[in-house]
Amino acid sequence: MRKLLDHLADLWTKQINPRVSSFIAFFSIVWLAVCILATYVLAELSDEVLEREAFAIDRHILLFIHQFTSPALDAVFVGITSLGDPRTVVPLTVFIFCFLWLKRYRTEAKVLALDAAGGAVLSYFLKLAFSKERPQLWDSAINEITFSYPSGHALGSMVLYGFLSYVFASIYPRYAKAFYAVAALLITAIGLSRLYLGVHWPTDIVAGYCIGFLWISICITLLRLRKVKKERELERNSA
Repeated sequence: MRKLLDHLADLWTKQINPRVSSFIAFFSIVWLAVCILATYVLAELSDEVLEREAFAIDRHILLFIHQFTSPALDAVFVGITSLGDPRTVVPLTVFIFCFLWLKRYRTEAKVLALDAAGGAVLSYFLKLAFSKERPQLWDSAINEITFSYPSGHALGSMVLYGFLSYVFASIYPRYAKAFYAVAALLITAIGLSRLYLGVHWPTDIVAGYCIGFLWISICITLLRLRKVKKERELERNSA
């Protein structure tokens, strides 16, 4: 028993504890708190969706937004929502992947591929798992045939634009604030466009953001750990 306890203590001291410390150092307490909050909100929403419960606030919010519709705004929000469509996201992801690869940011490119693929898989299978119907409160300017929960556009915009903002802020720290501001604007605008067009419930958008944020947190963790590992290998080789 004593040997087992000594072994566990050694494992914690040399392996687990440093990794936990590194994780906290990488993302800070605030980031971890947001992850915990996102997990809690997602769990609560998903539980209600699985039980086929309706959120009264969903309907009220959509009807409130619908008061401000106009042909001009329809065109604007159709354009904004297209920034989260696969026909935009896929070519953009491929272009950025090639850019990073050619610029020799190979680790960033590989994690971007994982980030994008994982986001697509999560969106596809979670929609099938929950099978929630989309709102039918009015005739929308666009047609959607997939399920509603979680919002693939909200999830995808967070996964792609959120992750890219981190990557480019790391590569070009001088423009970090601009990258984060543009990403936040795009993510928010795409989510709002889905509500304006009436193709998602507000809770779908919130869930999509939560899932996307948690996924990019994992991808950013992986990216930073990989970079730290490479730096240590270079230090050992140069020593």
